[in-house]
Amino acid sequence: MDNPARTPICQAMEHTDIIIVGGGLNGPVLALAAAQSGFRVTVIDAVTPDTHRDRDFDGRAYAIALGSMRLLRGVGVWDAVKPDAQPMLDIKVTDGRAGEGASPWMMHFDHAEIEEGPMGWLVEDRHLRAALLDAIGAQDRITHLTGRSVMAQAVTGGGVTVTLDGDDTLAARLLVGCDGRTSGVAKRAGIKRTGWDYDQIALVCAVEHDLPHHGVAHQFFMPGGPLAILPLTGNRSSVVWSEQADRARATLARDDGGFLAALRPAFGSFLGEIRLVGQRFSYPLGLTLADSLIAPRTALVGDAAHGIHPIAGQGLNAGLRDVAALAQVMEDARMRGEDIGSAVVLDRYQVWRRFEATRLAIATDAFNRLFSNDNPVLRGLRDLGMGAINAMPGLRRRFIREAAGLTGDLPRLMR
Repeated sequence: MDNPARTPICQAMEHTDIIIVGGGLNGPVLALAAAQSGFRVTVIDAVTPDTHRDRDFDGRAYAIALGSMRLLRGVGVWDAVKPDAQPMLDIKVTDGRAGEGASPWMMHFDHAEIEEGPMGWLVEDRHLRAALLDAIGAQDRITHLTGRSVMAQAVTGGGVTVTLDGDDTLAARLLVGCDGRTSGVAKRAGIKRTGWDYDQIALVCAVEHDLPHHGVAHQFFMPGGPLAILPLTGNRSSVVWSEQADRARATLARDDGGFLAALRPAFGSFLGEIRLVGQRFSYPLGLTLADSLIAPRTALVGDAAHGIHPIAGQGLNAGLRDVAALAQVMEDARMRGEDIGSAVVLDRYQVWRRFEATRLAIATDAFNRLFSNDNPVLRGLRDLGMGAINAMPGLRRRFIREAAGLTGDLPRLMR
């Protein structure tokens, strides 16, 4: 090989049960779940392990719902992550305008209203990725090919083949695309997408603050888009600030001092003075749904299947529910002696996940359109609606369980 960073494989066709394209988060979790069920798995990762093992805090973090934590625990990752995870004990949701503070009408979700414990945890990207790399490296049923790209894929009778850069070829019974919103697996399988751009950009960073957050997550609905302030360990919080695209680009172009000056009026003073820690990131926001979650010998998971607005922090959690569902479908098929890549098996996965994933996408789209404006009539209706929900214990508890990932037809790994 002319690229020493690539993991070498022999030129002859290599055989495995499942090929997973995408080594970010969903791909390794699925590989671990499948390996525990006895499958041989190959994960194809376009980046090298050193890219995932940057131990310096860069500002990125994920909200891991209670149901998703159970999945991570089930595949043997959670114990490595837990010491660095911040429990999310309360969620406060309110309207807001920069410089005016939160509206008195709000929804307050307290973890004490459910029996299972915290609704979720905030986990830094560096800790979660490192734990996943360690776990797949320790599993002898998983082959991790790093620094490799897929050039072609083809369905061939009772299996699927994948050609990598360098002309190495892999064969498997099932190909799974965990390769994001612009999924090459989906494109090569002929799966089209439906979606639109929100003309919003998410500005992502982390801040250190003077006062403790007490494990409370805040969601402020600002005229330009939602602002999420999520508790990290110590006196730190992760910030996901969705803003109209032109204003977001202008804000991102400022130096750190200018960026903080723009953020402070929206953030408020309830945590005292704030200081940037780590890097700043930006992501264009839109909705993208694959027209099908499956194709012959192929399944899509996570953003490759459904890329949604981060308004409720459910993107990764929805992907992990895909992982748990597909892992269960494959395990059950194995127990029955069925071909895991057959149409009848893959259709069970699609039937299970398509409606729920589409419902979540429609809900986040509707919430974003309803709240990302400063229309006084809509603002009044929003405030009354949030106040009414907050005054109804049964409905409030339903929202809490939804946020914790405890509703719907839960796969075994999330129960």
